[in-house]
Amino acid sequence: MTTPAGRLPFVLLGIVGAALAWSARAPFDRTTWWMEVAPVMIAAPLLVATHRRFPLTPLLQVLIAAHALVLIVGGAWTYAKVPFGFWLQDVLALDRNPYDRIGHFMQGLVPAMVAREILLRLRVVRGRGWLFYIVTSLCLAISALYELIEWGAAVALGQGADAFLGTQGDPWDTQSDMAMALVGAIVGQVLLGRWQDRLIGRLGGLRRPL
Repeated sequence: MTTPAGRLPFVLLGIVGAALAWSARAPFDRTTWWMEVAPVMIAAPLLVATHRRFPLTPLLQVLIAAHALVLIVGGAWTYAKVPFGFWLQDVLALDRNPYDRIGHFMQGLVPAMVAREILLRLRVVRGRGWLFYIVTSLCLAISALYELIEWGAAVALGQGADAFLGTQGDPWDTQSDMAMALVGAIVGQVLLGRWQDRLIGRLGGLRRPL
């Protein structure tokens, strides 16, 4: 009989797949939708293909699915027009829709936990300080790469990339996005690191503490 942990990947894949299908029906802007959900379409087949050989911890599976849903929702409405973001804007009395900040926070948190799990299980890094530094640096590099991709889209598409960029007139949007990714990477490691260690230990991938 399949255990709850064994069923989890299929449940999460079903949820993400259903959300992706829903978002594809009538997105606000089809080009933006493709650009926003592209990471999901790339990551999902890779995770399915490697699941048996390198199963991820349940914590990481849930985090990746949550990140995918954030991307899918942003693709459906564009980040600047997500209804939940407008609700947050009203509640927090902000001058802009903050949904893209959530996306960039997740862009730091989830890759941090992915990198941390891979580095620990493959025993690439020894020493908690070096692990924290390398994971944080990787997340900043990913965030910078994404900002370069946005810049490339802006150059190639001109005003057609406005929905993808989601700057909402903020001249410091790039710096704010990278700062949110940095915060996400730090928060993830500090708050979830020990939990992840225990789950990795159950997989046999962390035989002694750092």
